[in-house]
Amino acid sequence: MKQAATETPPRRLGPRPLGLHLAMLALSSSSSSAGLALWRNGWLDWKPEAREAARALGPSLAAARPADLDRALRRVQARRLQVFAEGVLAYRRHPHRRSVPEPRVAWSEGTTRLLDYRPDGGRPLLVIPSLVNRAYILDLTERRSLMRWLAGQGFRPLLVDWGRPESDEADFTLTDYVAGRLEASLDAVRRLDQRPPVVLGYCMGGNLGVALATRRRLDIGGLVLMATPWDFHAGQPPANAALPLATPGLGLTMDIAGELPTDVLQALFFGLDPFLVIRKFLRFARLDPASGRARDFIELEDWLNDGVPLVSNVARECLNGWYVANTPARGRWRIAGRPVEPSRLDLPTLVLVPAKDRIVPPESALALAGQIRGADVIRPPQGHIAMTVGAGCERDVWQPLAAWLEARKGP
Repeated sequence: MKQAATETPPRRLGPRPLGLHLAMLALSSSSSSAGLALWRNGWLDWKPEAREAARALGPSLAAARPADLDRALRRVQARRLQVFAEGVLAYRRHPHRRSVPEPRVAWSEGTTRLLDYRPDGGRPLLVIPSLVNRAYILDLTERRSLMRWLAGQGFRPLLVDWGRPESDEADFTLTDYVAGRLEASLDAVRRLDQRPPVVLGYCMGGNLGVALATRRRLDIGGLVLMATPWDFHAGQPPANAALPLATPGLGLTMDIAGELPTDVLQALFFGLDPFLVIRKFLRFARLDPASGRARDFIELEDWLNDGVPLVSNVARECLNGWYVANTPARGRWRIAGRPVEPSRLDLPTLVLVPAKDRIVPPESALALAGQIRGADVIRPPQGHIAMTVGAGCERDVWQPLAAWLEARKGP
């Protein structure tokens, strides 16, 4: 059922972590002042893509009085900080909240639920999201929902909603999630429908889906991997090279907190594009609050700031194992003692590799496609999140996915 209108909406905390974004904004201001001083002394080395614009701007800068130029720059810096703050406050105070009909819960164990989007039947799909972000990115609103759209095409999506880990899950490992919760959810799907479901994994959920498929091949009718990393050293941004240096501090944080907190996870994503949030909120500050674009921004931003922590064992497996040691690509990642070997899979597989993905570089995801014999590959022109809810996702992702599923429906 929909959220009651009389409920007090939760206080917004985003963009998280706010202090880090404010620090980056202050750093960009100070670097602008430093850059101006370097330019005056002829020491500024322009990036190739900026050199032409710099040459065109040069005469105007040279003609300006230094004191006037300094004052103008300070005004721009102050205005930028003001607009960013206005954008953050407008977001936090906006009355719009996500409100969608709650799907039926087909099964649950601990904090994990299996949400059934078409209880009256259809080819079953077991959909596995990441453990890091909330599952409802695949069901953001009634209008922007891959789950509801697939249900409308005659399929039966059953979405694994991990929930927030509680005390009895604090010691979980990836084995507990795959050999425990996912295998139990697969059993629940098989009880609902005798046909082996297609397993659809998104991001980290794709890794878990591959592990499940290697353990339960006969119970699975196909595999769809959306923006799923595999070779964690392929195409990675320079910021990831510093991760081994950060792991001792992250380990200490986990020893104290018993988990890798959401804000720390957000800080790790921050390294992929430190100015992304600043650009977003500067644009949002100029939007009409009543517009559809403002509503779309809020819905997605609420999801981004509604992350969940990773329990310590899982965080260590992912950071030290996947990102530092590259255990999946080297054949060293194990679940319940058995190696996860996609090269041994012989089931129909579709790998969706978004071309503009900055979270999972295409090279990392394509490495997984190369491991699975006969895997089909589609490369939509979206980014990591835009492939699920962005402009053109229905045309470029949802429809090709449904066509692939339809062609492999079987009896």
